[in-house]
Amino acid sequence: MSPDKEIESFWGYIRRSVDRIFSCLEGLEEDDLNWRPLDSANSLYVLAVHIIANVEANILGVLCSQDIIRHREEEFKARGSSVEPVQKRWLDIQERISSQLAKLSSKDLDKEYEHPRRGRITGRDLMIAIARHAAEHVGHAELTRDLLFTARGRPLPEREF
Repeated sequence: MSPDKEIESFWGYIRRSVDRIFSCLEGLEEDDLNWRPLDSANSLYVLAVHIIANVEANILGVLCSQDIIRHREEEFKARGSSVEPVQKRWLDIQERISSQLAKLSSKDLDKEYEHPRRGRITGRDLMIAIARHAAEHVGHAELTRDLLFTARGRPLPEREF
């Protein structure tokens, strides 16, 4: 079954936003991955862990009605020595999501779902919220990376828009 065009469009925007977050982590060592501009701010590693968990919980858990156990508060404590394990997790989750979304139709976007924090929400509004949330974290990750590079005295990387 081929995916619904609207669902495919939402998923494309979400995927590209998460990929942009990962581009901010490319080539970083452990100290840089876990660097925080403020004690109360998130590191680039935290942002990657958090957005993956958010996408998984919302798409697979809410929209696709799968049992997903999420420990949201733990996401913000995450630390890593390299990006590879998180990147592998993202690749695995993308495959699972793509497979599940291919089974849905626009009728699934019209239906209401029970979200653990948002209450009743349509599938369409859920996909919009996920895409918006991911895009917000793109800006967050790019700013965090720019602050990191500035704090370390490195030239800022080229941006692709």
